Amino acid sequence: MTIKKRKAYELEVIDLAFGGKGLAKPDGFPVFIDRCVPGDVVFAKITKKKKSWAEGKLIKILKESSLRTQGKCQYCNFCGGCKWQQIEYDRQLAYKKRHVTESMEHIGGIKDIRVNDVIGSDPIYEYRNKMEFSCSSKRWLLPAELENDEIKKGFGIGLHVPGTFDKVIDIKQCEIMPSLGNQILDDVRNFIKKSDLPAYHLRSHEGFWRFLMLRHSVAFDTWMVNIITKEKKINVVQQLATELAQNYPQIESIMNNITDAKSGVSTGKEEITLYGKDYIKEKLGKFIFKISANSFFQTNTKSCEKLYSKVSEYAALTGKEVVMDLYSGTGTIPIWLSDQAKMVVGIEIVKSAVIDAKFNAGLNGIENCEFFEGDIKDVLPKLKPKPDVMIIDPPRVGMHKDVVQQVLSISPEKIVYVSCNPATLARDLEMLHPKYDIKEIQPLDMFPHTYHIESVALLLKK
Repeated sequence: MTIKKRKAYELEVIDLAFGGKGLAKPDGFPVFIDRCVPGDVVFAKITKKKKSWAEGKLIKILKESSLRTQGKCQYCNFCGGCKWQQIEYDRQLAYKKRHVTESMEHIGGIKDIRVNDVIGSDPIYEYRNKMEFSCSSKRWLLPAELENDEIKKGFGIGLHVPGTFDKVIDIKQCEIMPSLGNQILDDVRNFIKKSDLPAYHLRSHEGFWRFLMLRHSVAFDTWMVNIITKEKKINVVQQLATELAQNYPQIESIMNNITDAKSGVSTGKEEITLYGKDYIKEKLGKFIFKISANSFFQTNTKSCEKLYSKVSEYAALTGKEVVMDLYSGTGTIPIWLSDQAKMVVGIEIVKSAVIDAKFNAGLNGIENCEFFEGDIKDVLPKLKPKPDVMIIDPPRVGMHKDVVQQVLSISPEKIVYVSCNPATLARDLEMLHPKYDIKEIQPLDMFPHTYHIESVALLLKK
């Protein structure tokens, strides 16, 4: 069979590839198709064709796989939020473990590394402590809605259709967010519909309402509502804030971020507190953390505690060590390790995160954590003393090669590498491998019903 672009074919899906797409191999030629389960026989249109692989768009499932289950969410076949709901959870974990193992072998060229079974999330629904919903002046209609001529393409607030920047599904019930969030979302939807102000249009860049961000504290069961608008209209957003605060005593903070940036980013150029404080608090273990509207915090609180417990286990601190965290963010890992180490030093390039980290240390009465602002490759060479243990928790793109060389030059006795991307984990460990033994890798699931997987690797100096 010769695969051609823009042609449609009947294909049998035989596997799941990293990235979550189904894999078909007609005559040995790889074709990747989204929203498929191994065992599905599908009709798919080829959208991209390269010399050694192709991508297809699912048109129709001709025969359902025996592995396919019914997703809990009514939008899971269309929304980009969690596409793996059709796969039972234990099987999701098995695929995620295999993706970590295969990344190490095929990308890093490192074989026979011990990869443990994935530590699952509990719960697997209502686990996300942060959700961001986009406003659209013309929502995307579901197939059932298209059949009803009375339904209009009016305002919608929800999540994007995958591969699009301007198509938004009007989400009435998101299953991965705590249930109260759906009630808050519906109240905001109704308020916006009654207002005389239009939703922001991502093509014309006109309109007022842009995003709604909801944050939930698991430990304290409190909420932050962040309303993102194109311009400042305090009288309008204040009315919405007043209504929400009256309806929901669990809401402790209501913010208005204002931005006219054309990119689809919810961080405001100006931030106004409409109600309560400009942050909520969350607990990890015994430690309390301040979470601002735009600060980074792991989105699965309970799995985050499991992750940091594994970091503690691998670090195996005795109270005498100097620990260095290269991507310290708002200070969560340094603070988690503070009572196990002599001293913890964090480096972070984002100024607001460093401010939050120092605040969080003070909030917990911690005096043996220091935080430095700046680019790692500039800050790291100046720091003394040499760390006994190094924590590396980079963004999805992994470590800059200059940073890798600095780590090799410093050569701490032990490295605990935390990764949210098996591909860059494998690439970085390949560069560290000549000087370090990779003892084991522990994957942890922070994102049920998606292909994403967090991993912690223990490296010991040879």
